[in-house]
Formats: sequence, C-alpha cells, structure tokens
Amino acid sequence: MIEEKLQKVLAGGSINADEALALVNHPDKEAFYQGSERITRHFMGKTFDSCSIINAKSGNCSEDCKWCAQSHRCKLPKEIYPLVEIEESLRYAKLNESQGIGRFSLVTSGRKPNLRELEKIGEHYKAIRRECSIKRCASLGLLNEEEFKYLKSCGVDHYHCNLETAPSYFGHLCSTHTTEEKIRTLKAARRAGMELCSGGIIGMGETMEQRIELAQALHELDVHSIPINFLVPIPGTELEKAAPLTPEEILDTIAIFRWINPKAFLRFSGGRALLDKDLQYKCLKIGINAAIMGDLLTTIGSKVEEDKQMIKAHGYEMANDIDWGRN
Repeated sequence: MIEEKLQKVLAGGSINADEALALVNHPDKEAFYQGSERITRHFMGKTFDSCSIINAKSGNCSEDCKWCAQSHRCKLPKEIYPLVEIEESLRYAKLNESQGIGRFSLVTSGRKPNLRELEKIGEHYKAIRRECSIKRCASLGLLNEEEFKYLKSCGVDHYHCNLETAPSYFGHLCSTHTTEEKIRTLKAARRAGMELCSGGIIGMGETMEQRIELAQALHELDVHSIPINFLVPIPGTELEKAAPLTPEEILDTIAIFRWINPKAFLRFSGGRALLDKDLQYKCLKIGINAAIMGDLLTTIGSKVEEDKQMIKAHGYEMANDIDWGRN
C-alpha cells in the first residue's frame, strides 16, 4: 500500500484524508518515513531555506489564543513594548544577512497594526531593502489587500499568517478571530503579489485526523512555506498543562505533512529546542528542509552556527536566493 501511494505522489498526484490516515497508522513505520524522505528529495532536492524574525512589537494583544504568552488571557506578566525603531530592525536584518540567513521578518503582536504603525513598518522595510539584500517577509496579522499592496511597494515579498490548527478545531483555541479570516488574509496577500508562509502548532489537543486536515488546508491554499511548531506549554497560558508530544507523533506529523505537501518547505519553528539532537536529525531526514533560526518570539530559539552544522551534516545546502513558488 505504501509503495502504491508513494508512486502516486511522485507522479504528481495527491492523497486524500483516508489514505493519509492509513499511512500514519501503517505498522511499517520505516517504509512510511522512507517514503516521505524520497518525496522530499524528489521534489525539493537538497536545498535548505532559512529565515529569522524579530518581535517588533510585544504584548497588549486583544486576541484570546489559548497557546500564546502575549494573549490578554495569559495570567502571567507580559513583556510589553511598542514598535521598535527602524535602527533596531535594520541592525537585526544586517546581522542575519551576515550569518547567511535568507529571509528576515518583522512580527507584531495584536490583531493588526493601526494605520500609523503600518506606515512606520513600511519605512522599516524600505530601509532594509535599501541597505540589505536579504529577502523580506512580514507577519502583521489580519491585513487587507490594500495594506498588502502598500507593504509590497515597500519591499515585502512574502507574508506569514499561520492557520495554527485544523479549521474544525480552531474555535476551541481562539474565539476572537476565525480560520476564515486567516484564509481571507492569505488570499489577499497573494492577490497583492506575495508568496505565502502558513503552518501551525502541533500538540494543542488536536487529533491526528485534525493534523491531516490542517495539512490539506495548506495544500489547497498552495502554501510553499509551512512552519511546523511544537507546542511549548507556557506557564500562565490555558495550555500550560498540555501533554507533551511523543517522538513518534512528531515524526508521523512531519512525514504526513510531506506526503500531503510534497513541494513545500517544511520549516522547523517554535518548540524545536524541546527535541533532542537525534530526533531533530530524524525530522530533517524525513521532511524538514527549512528553519527559523535565532531567537523566536516568546520561547528560546536556536544558535545559528549549530544549525548550519546540523544542516550540512544531513546533506542539505543553505541558500539565500530561494523563490518559494519556483522550487
């Protein structure tokens, strides 16, 4: 069964939800994982995509996402500061470029920036475009098409907005916005000429069926960069007592995301620090071919040089000139 489905995917076909679940539940895990490795090599080669982010505005968030330390529902004190100055963004952009990282993004808390903030953010990107060659991404919440056109004119070519979890499960985790709003945001960014980055967080109480549902939703949106986060149960959030993922759950999730999204960059993101080195190597082997490097938002990130060594050891080659839609 595995070889039959593998040949179908390698030939350009796709698998449905029932087929995906059967693959995950198949007793021959090694064949399942080998299949995801073959899919990765066939469609993506050995190119590894890297990016970095800066938390450009922190706290005071109106949203009630159960997993997030910046949510107004989080019980512990939050780090709160307004939009950073242009010099700070530019310093980080230059630092990441000097380390060979291919893409840099500003990330802001809250539903979306106000008009004044958005105009200032545009000036940040103009300065980065003027003084750096690093590719520019943004993660600024639920913007509309006109706002995306403005950012595009300032030099933003890629936009990030995670679906976070399966559409059928999102309402259990957040009530202040919806999956439909996120999808509208992503479609508006694409109409404005941007490439899309969207993924989710694994380990928030969802089932494997719902992880498959998320993977398929991203496939239907033709997303070329998929961040895969592993929940870090942050004290003070409503998911602080969530059960940890097992290594098999992590590997199964990455593998089935690769089977469903054969031409996407699957990106190590939040929570990777919880994985031991052996498990990280296995993730790279079966489908991970991108990563956020350096510090993350509210959790500890990774050391860039250590990441480079791990990536090289697994036979990948970092590149900083990747167009997601043309790999």
